[in-house]
Amino acid sequence: MTDITRIETGPRMSQAVIHNGIVYLAGQVGRPGDGVYDQTRTCLAEVDRLLALAGTDRTRILTAQVWLADAGTVAEMNRAWEEWAPAGHTPARATGESRLVAPEYLVEVIVTAAL
Repeated sequence: MTDITRIETGPRMSQAVIHNGIVYLAGQVGRPGDGVYDQTRTCLAEVDRLLALAGTDRTRILTAQVWLADAGTVAEMNRAWEEWAPAGHTPARATGESRLVAPEYLVEVIVTAAL
């Protein structure tokens, strides 16, 4: 049986789970009150932090899902994403519009990475 490692486990969820050399991150959200660009930067900083705790980094991201509360803000999100994404190592990515868990959250980022 393969071990499962959980990082920052709480009563409802873990922020990261590692299994079979793959790191699955929980959705990361930004600071309420910030705009889409700044919330995206906060999400991506958390992705970096959690990947480092798991022993990997953004160059190893396989897939990303980005959820926007308003698809009309995709340019703001893309600006932050393109500043952050490592050239030559961009993951497969899907971006969609969805009502997020609370109206103050404008963006949520979910990634899966290899160790």
